[in-house]
Amino acid sequence: MSELRRTPLHDLHVNSGAKMVPFAGYEMPVQYPLGVMKEHLHTRQKAGLFDVSHMGQVLVKGHNYAEAAEALERLIPVDILDLAENRQRYGFFTNDAGGILDDLMLANRGDHIFVVVNAACKAADIAHMTTHLNGMNITEVTDRALLALQGPAAEAVLATLNPAIADMAFMDVATIDLLGTECWVSRSGYTGEDGFEISVPEDHAITLAKALLAHEDVEAIGLGARDSLRLEGGLCLYGHDIDTTTTPVEAGLSWAVQKVRRSGDARAGGFPGADVILAELNNGPQRKRVGLLPDGRAPMREGVALFAHPDDPNAIGHITSGGFGPTVGTPVAMGYLPAEQAIPSTQVYGELRGKRLPLTVTPLPFTPANFKR
Repeated sequence: MSELRRTPLHDLHVNSGAKMVPFAGYEMPVQYPLGVMKEHLHTRQKAGLFDVSHMGQVLVKGHNYAEAAEALERLIPVDILDLAENRQRYGFFTNDAGGILDDLMLANRGDHIFVVVNAACKAADIAHMTTHLNGMNITEVTDRALLALQGPAAEAVLATLNPAIADMAFMDVATIDLLGTECWVSRSGYTGEDGFEISVPEDHAITLAKALLAHEDVEAIGLGARDSLRLEGGLCLYGHDIDTTTTPVEAGLSWAVQKVRRSGDARAGGFPGADVILAELNNGPQRKRVGLLPDGRAPMREGVALFAHPDDPNAIGHITSGGFGPTVGTPVAMGYLPAEQAIPSTQVYGELRGKRLPLTVTPLPFTPANFKR
């Protein structure tokens, strides 16, 4: 692991007994002594602390917010120009075929846009923005860690360090003093639970993490439970459920493309792959991402081929994410099926160890979201 990068919290992970694994070029904790199952359930019931410092933090700045927003809208099919100050939203970079280069979060911070991108894509994303956002100042933030505090107790825990936390609503962004340090806090996360993501100067990251972990309701959570939590929440993982071959419409992410960017409206199109994406928004895609419930107790994981009938020679789709859902107490999966089969209660068959086993198409998410609206 000597060639892998380390986050500012590395020593804390090791001293906490974490099992460290390679992930997106970093040495990251996959689980702690508590174990993946208990980490998952603790996050659903109380609060879990995640190190997400491997993700990319980027500042995009023009002469003013509107200039930066208009520039980014040439790469992202989202309404950025009308985003209120100190609010954020989900988006994605697209390619000329309508595929997704990466998904991301972006925030209006008044005089600039704060963008958080996936770790495995951040070098490519920064190069993409640098190449295409002429005249914009693109700066990667390299001196801050990123923590996520997730779960129903997250607000109460973080409010012990600053009561102003309780005033934030879902997708609000604010600069908040935590333990005497200026932190950039958003009320968001990728577990389906209420929670916060906290950008903190790297030399204060361990102090903040220790203070949060000292609370009786908080446990450290690794990548294993992070994955099962987002899967239960019906949330896409880049490189698995979405990639350069999947469009936002196929992936069930049409909600993220606001009306103003759609056909016939004021700022329709103007982004890579607009002809493909707008056509799918108007007419529907040929395939769709769906939730799947395997029969029995055996999980079906990424790559499992899906068939319309047990004896069909040709697959009609495949699973992109799958595993056991600790909250729902059963195996869960997501994958792609032709639109005519992507209907709740439809039965399909997955090939597992040479056998065709049934799965039922089901609405997403598997576990209801608990965001503070």
